[in-house]
Amino acid sequence: MVTLKGEHIYLRALEPNDLDFIYAVENDMSLWQLSDTQTPYSKFLIQQYLDNAHQDIFEAKQLRLAICDNKHKTLGLIDVFDFNIKNKRAGIGILIKDDADRSKGYGKEALALLVTYCFKTLHLHQVYANISETNLASLNLFKANGFVTIGLKADWTYDGHHFQNEFILQRINN
Repeated sequence: MVTLKGEHIYLRALEPNDLDFIYAVENDMSLWQLSDTQTPYSKFLIQQYLDNAHQDIFEAKQLRLAICDNKHKTLGLIDVFDFNIKNKRAGIGILIKDDADRSKGYGKEALALLVTYCFKTLHLHQVYANISETNLASLNLFKANGFVTIGLKADWTYDGHHFQNEFILQRINN
């Protein structure tokens, strides 16, 4: 895989030693609304996932990369999902795990690196993201990276108390 390196961060393939980090992310209930997760994951299941993380994106139809700073600290995860080679499109999701690492430009740099990878290496025509209307930080992040809002899915997600709308944002490779 091409090294995806920016000024302050780099993206890398998942490694076996990412087990504890992914376990913490997947079992943090405050993050579940971002991924529609409803139940915790065992370390056993995450280990099985890591054992198969070597699959090519053309086979798995998805790709998850770790976001690391220049001191090699894992900050978060960035995903390509719903990879559709026929229509040359894919979804993108991103997460910076700790509040202390957010709003420092890491997500913006990671998103820019991944979008470039999607357009130049995977030769996609478009990428998109589904973002809750209440997730202002993510909406701003994607819009700052050239994504435009193309639709609203009304009452799309239920947070246990209320239904929330979700925006779909898209960026086309021009």
